[in-house]
Amino acid sequence: MVVSMIQILIELPESGTIKDKRRVVRSIRDKLRIKFRMSVAEVDLQDSLAFAQIGGALVSNSKEFGEKVMQKALMLVEDQEPVRIHDVQIYSEVF
Repeated sequence: MVVSMIQILIELPESGTIKDKRRVVRSIRDKLRIKFRMSVAEVDLQDSLAFAQIGGALVSNSKEFGEKVMQKALMLVEDQEPVRIHDVQIYSEVF
């Protein structure tokens, strides 16, 4: 069993309120869950207006497949959301 994970630190330059931030983060979470069937959550910086840290995980039988899905998930966030990506970590663990 292979667990592939992604952690994305994003800046939300257009969010003026926590409500704006949560709307964008919810949109990202929902798109990743629906399109890639992965588990997604805001894992840190919940009280920050300008930044959010989103984590995602996918269980598969191949490290290559899992990391390929994580790369596609990152491209979706880059292309479809009004955010700036500051840091990305993608890695897999074999159990």
